[in-house]
Amino acid sequence: MALALKSACEKCAASLPADAANARICSYECTFCAACADAMGGRCPNCGGELVARPRRAARPAAATPE
Repeated sequence: MALALKSACEKCAASLPADAANARICSYECTFCAACADAMGGRCPNCGGELVARPRRAARPAAATPE
């Protein structure tokens, strides 16, 4: 099961695309930008869990075309 990569910070609505290096996530997939996560002491306000760097998802390569 893949992580649900939310596209915006839950606190300030900053854009967080799948390849964002500044996205933070807790074990319940609550998502925040790094600035908001730092301001909250690295703790999720929803569950109290630790906010860590979210893995980045690379863009999928184009489907191979038959030769």
